[in-house]
Amino acid sequence: MQTRIGSVGSFEEGKDPVVTTRTNPYKTLPWRALQLFGFFIALCIAFSIVTIYTIRRSGIYSAVTTAKSNFVPCDEQSNSLENWRKPPTNLLHSMSDNELLWRAALVPRIKKYPFSRLPKIAFMFLTKGPLPLAPLWERFFKGHEGLYSIYIHSMPSFKADFPRSSVFYRRQIPSQAAEWGRMSMCDAERRLLANALLDISNEWFILLSESCIPVYNFSVIYQYIMKSKYSFMGAFDDPGPFGRGRYNSNMAPEVNISKWRKGSQWFEINRKLAVNIVEDVTFYPKFQQFCRPACYVDEHYFPTMLTIQTPNLLANRSITWVDWSRGGPHPATFGRSDITEEFFKRIHEGHQCRYNDQPSSTCFLFARKFAPSAMEPLLRIAPKVLGF
Repeated sequence: MQTRIGSVGSFEEGKDPVVTTRTNPYKTLPWRALQLFGFFIALCIAFSIVTIYTIRRSGIYSAVTTAKSNFVPCDEQSNSLENWRKPPTNLLHSMSDNELLWRAALVPRIKKYPFSRLPKIAFMFLTKGPLPLAPLWERFFKGHEGLYSIYIHSMPSFKADFPRSSVFYRRQIPSQAAEWGRMSMCDAERRLLANALLDISNEWFILLSESCIPVYNFSVIYQYIMKSKYSFMGAFDDPGPFGRGRYNSNMAPEVNISKWRKGSQWFEINRKLAVNIVEDVTFYPKFQQFCRPACYVDEHYFPTMLTIQTPNLLANRSITWVDWSRGGPHPATFGRSDITEEFFKRIHEGHQCRYNDQPSSTCFLFARKFAPSAMEPLLRIAPKVLGF
């Protein structure tokens, strides 16, 4: 008994452990097991560290790097300037009118573009359906790619069948029914402007109908419009029953009768005024509520609003020629028998106007209304009379 106590005491005092092992094997066995277990744990930890490090360097790290390399360019592309410069590839978007107008009203505060920008003209066709004069327009646009854009607002039920080779192919925008003389007509025009504003290169915006034609070639029209200091919109004060007589005093104070204007529905405006029109929330409710037939809103809304906002930017005339000499609520329509050299001489000559504050005899670039029957003689006479 004393030997066991002494042996234990000798172990605790640092004596030779061999003696202790021989004299008490049952007490020393747990310590050896503990040592082996500790060594095994240390080996496992070391192996785990090496494995994790290896995986991170060669496996997971590579996978993360690969995933990142595939993701970042997509993220960079969506936020790159190039993405904002490119026009929409598909005009049939899913935006509501409110979303579209909000998006179109986004304007850069810095006027100088940080990239090379070739200004374009947006030709906006407001039509019920077909474009019977499309072959003439095709010839007009030929060879001038990159200088124009085309947008078509038709009845929602109309399905165009232009071939892929046509400049009108897939140029329809999401549309709604538009009724002459009512706010839905101005809604359609704002819809056209908003879609065209999504292309940052569009600098001028021309509203046309299916019965409109150009009366000069593309180069002449492009230079005339691009060099103009003013936008072309008729805005005059008509004191008679079809002018001031349509004014409703409930439109005050936003619109006073002294600023009430009348003008042609067909306009040619620059980008600044196009933005003014799509972003308007001040005058729109007044015209929507208080300008209804016999107040025809498409003749008064834009001319009045822009006269109040930016009178110094308006030429106060339209460059779309129409003939009102026959009387009635609509201008004259011209068919096959009307298409002669003398007819176009009346449009090209005999007019006086001001262009960039200087006297000019070139006052009209477009004309309406032309019936489908005018198509064949127009194509025949165009090279000599229209220049294309």
